[in-house]
Amino acid sequence: MPLYEHVLIARQDLSNTQAEGLIEHFSTVLADNGGKVVENEYWGVRTLAYKINKNRKGHYAFLRSDAPSAAVQEMERLARLHDDVMRVLTVSVDEHKEGPSIQMQKRDERERGDRGDRGDRGERRDRDGDRGGDRGGERRERRDRDDRN
Repeated sequence: MPLYEHVLIARQDLSNTQAEGLIEHFSTVLADNGGKVVENEYWGVRTLAYKINKNRKGHYAFLRSDAPSAAVQEMERLARLHDDVMRVLTVSVDEHKEGPSIQMQKRDERERGDRGDRGDRGERRDRDGDRGGDRGGERRERRDRDDRN
């Protein structure tokens, strides 16, 4: 059977348990139509790039499935009809990657406080030891020149 990855975005005013209930609901829809959900993840409430139906945030859910295309079409149809679901994205993949998705990996890094290669740079200073963005030295020189004239 073909392999798929699905991302669902639900309304922000749902509770976490209701959002996780949506995952279970759509998992059973796939199972009832001859497919199976290999893995699911609840990514939590995230800010949207733009407003969708007057919502600025949404509950994100991620599913990895092994299902026939008819099951996926039925799941997408029901998701589009469901009042709590704002968006659905389904992508066909060649294989499912092992372990957590990239979003969950990023969340783990944030929780641990890892900053990767960036590190904490601290304050930036220019050549004179002043903080960046301050051009006061140049202005002082101009005022001195103007006073001399």
